[in-house]
Amino acid sequence: MRHDQHFTLEQARAELPWVAERLAQMRDARGRLTDEDTRHALAGGSVGNGGGAAGRAVGEAFLELHAAAAALDERGIVLRDLDRGLIDFPAVSYTHLEALEQVDDLIARGVLRSTGGRFPKLALARS
Repeated sequence: MRHDQHFTLEQARAELPWVAERLAQMRDARGRLTDEDTRHALAGGSVGNGGGAAGRAVGEAFLELHAAAAALDERGIVLRDLDRGLIDFPAVSYTHLEALEQVDDLIARGVLRSTGGRFPKLALARS
């Protein structure tokens, strides 16, 4: 999966307090969505009025859960598991990036050549 946003370690650490708040909001909203009493009241509510107060409570909880998930997504933070608080801050390995830059440099200087295609191979350039 490709990501639009990539984080350095410092950037990820700076986001942690904000992420902790979003996760707490999401857990609270999910708790209200799955509350046994609310679900029971909603099941007994009138179809014509949207479930009354119970319907409103479930709707508000859903909107809060959705908003927090969207906020994480907008920042490029990937939520893997809400219960465990497992999140990903997509990052680029700088050692990998440096290796690619070195290969590009060797190709530009004519030391290596690429065969092209879907899975290109590198070979020593002929002198």
